[in-house]
Amino acid sequence: MKVFLKPGEVFISREPAVVSTILGSCVAITIFNERLKVGGICHALLPGSPSLQGADYCRYVDSSITYMLKKLEAMGIQRHEMEIKLLGGADVLNIMDVTRPSVGQQNIEKALEIMNTEKLALTLSDVGGKTGRNIRFYTHTGTVLLKRIQRMPN
Repeated sequence: MKVFLKPGEVFISREPAVVSTILGSCVAITIFNERLKVGGICHALLPGSPSLQGADYCRYVDSSITYMLKKLEAMGIQRHEMEIKLLGGADVLNIMDVTRPSVGQQNIEKALEIMNTEKLALTLSDVGGKTGRNIRFYTHTGTVLLKRIQRMPN
């Protein structure tokens, strides 16, 4: 099965699937369990959710991670069995505001904060920079293929 993950979506599967998405300042977090061959991925747009109400909770880094953890734990996967990868968070917009971190940086910081709070071990990280990423996540192996998106000259 092939799936294109749009911003604000989460996909978790027991069946083999190839999930592709394109990241700019957004981040994707993948979680894989070797024992059950279960994989999940989120494509979060913003760092923190104002509330966990409604269908928009997957738009946010904090609530997306919490949602995936609950779903995977309900499948019998313990946290120490989770292989977690963090991708994205590029500074792709030419906004010069030195008073606060970019949205991409805020997304990265929030993901790392949640992982630390939840005592999750990060196995791979490819974050930041100035270019977007095109990724493919294989839910049955945990493999992530990443291709950087070249910026167009001005």
